[in-house]
Amino acid sequence: MAEPPAPNLDGSSVRLAIVVARFNEHVTSRLLAGALEACEKLGVAACDVRWVPGSFELPVVALALANSGNYDAVVCLGAVIRHETDHYLHVATQAAAGIQRASLDSGVPCLFGVLTCETDEQALARAGEARNAGRDAVEAAVETVNVLNGE
Repeated sequence: MAEPPAPNLDGSSVRLAIVVARFNEHVTSRLLAGALEACEKLGVAACDVRWVPGSFELPVVALALANSGNYDAVVCLGAVIRHETDHYLHVATQAAAGIQRASLDSGVPCLFGVLTCETDEQALARAGEARNAGRDAVEAAVETVNVLNGE
């Protein structure tokens, strides 16, 4: 079986929007830093950042940005942490479903960079310098756009 081709991470023609949840900002600001670092490293042509109250609000803004015609992909960043109630489960499930729906309804890739963790420590570990889900989401966005463009 042949090896898969290396991903095309040339962002020079890619216009991104990044939507960031303010809730759990101690984590999401680190995700955003990783995402912006990836945009610079990959040479992303344009990148606009929008903040929303929480992860539950990510899908509606992602859909609006995707439908605007101004972006090739929308990266959604958030952190949903369990803590003491089941509220986390509902927010995480609906954020995931909504982001996928925004992507499928618009035809524009909307990437799920939302952490769903049991603890703050787990979330911070996934939003650090060595491992950063924001950086991963931008890389996935650029690769997906290039695949859709036949590159």
